[in-house]
Amino acid sequence: MPMRNQKRPALQMHLNRLEQYLQGQFGPDARLREAREMGAQGTQGMKDFGYGKPVYIRFEQGGETREAVLSTMRGDKYGHQYYWDRAAILMFQYEAGAVMDKHVRPLGLGYVDRQGAMIPVRDPREFFMVNEMVQGYDYYQDLERIRQTGLESKDLAKAEAFARWLAGIHGQKKQDPDLYWRRVRNLIGASECIFGLVDAYPHPYEHFLPDRFQALERRLIDWRWKLRDYTHRLAAVHGDFHPWNVLILEDGDFRVLDRSRGEWGEGADDVATMSCNYLLFGLYDHPRLSGDFERLYRTFWDTYLDLTNDKEILDVIAPFQVFRTLVIASPEWYPRHPLDVRLGLFRFMENVLNDERFAYDRINTYMG
Repeated sequence: MPMRNQKRPALQMHLNRLEQYLQGQFGPDARLREAREMGAQGTQGMKDFGYGKPVYIRFEQGGETREAVLSTMRGDKYGHQYYWDRAAILMFQYEAGAVMDKHVRPLGLGYVDRQGAMIPVRDPREFFMVNEMVQGYDYYQDLERIRQTGLESKDLAKAEAFARWLAGIHGQKKQDPDLYWRRVRNLIGASECIFGLVDAYPHPYEHFLPDRFQALERRLIDWRWKLRDYTHRLAAVHGDFHPWNVLILEDGDFRVLDRSRGEWGEGADDVATMSCNYLLFGLYDHPRLSGDFERLYRTFWDTYLDLTNDKEILDVIAPFQVFRTLVIASPEWYPRHPLDVRLGLFRFMENVLNDERFAYDRINTYMG
């Protein structure tokens, strides 16, 4: 298996591939006549930092000489670490530039594949992905069964298997402080994460009034600064490891779906995501975590800590639990929760931020 933290080689634009792209974009009679880099460093006045290096292109097509500028983006710490970050920006520029008065006209959009070929993307509207089909059922169905008929030994074995899998994934480390800070920044401020979820709640929300949301956000800023000192924890993660993203196979093994928000992050996110769901299902029958779901929760946590010896996770997990609790308490995402369940989740979410170190083995101290 290749090392996942190796840097990819710099993108090279070969002239023959550039001409092939022009022919695919504009027609088979397109012929490249000139290509050279523009805007060399030091030629843009006081501006010295840029995101990419434009390439001037002169080509002939349909009996006419045409000129164009090919733009790419380089990866950097400003939210462009992944190629899909850069793709999103170029897609926006292609679409938005075409409809603005006096904006230069976008002529084409494309991507470079893994073999170095330049492939046109014509008139995009939406993108899609095709995955393999796996026969199985969603893990949340097991949790619903446990509520009805009780815990079985295979259920504890699954919780152990999840913890073993996460321990192996999180064992892959990467040294990149900017990427860790990005993950924390996105956790708090991204539209899919805490601030975005807060804004998606009804306003004002009678069961969690604005002053409580404001206090929550102010406390999270303190946690953001605390986590700046934990960049050594950057690890491979799933990013959305919850019971609706786990498929249980016929032989009892499992597969996961929908890896989200980048491959590197904080392992506490994955641990919080699954363990908060054990709390959710447990609150449906008791005001505190107890019985079968407490056993699942403890099995999952104890197995993970035994395998990783990562006691430091308890120092950083609180804001990740806030994120996941906002999700599972959301009246939009989970409209059928009994009010007592929702209020219990809110109490946990607020109280967990007030403890510098999460007492996973005393979770009910956060339910008061």
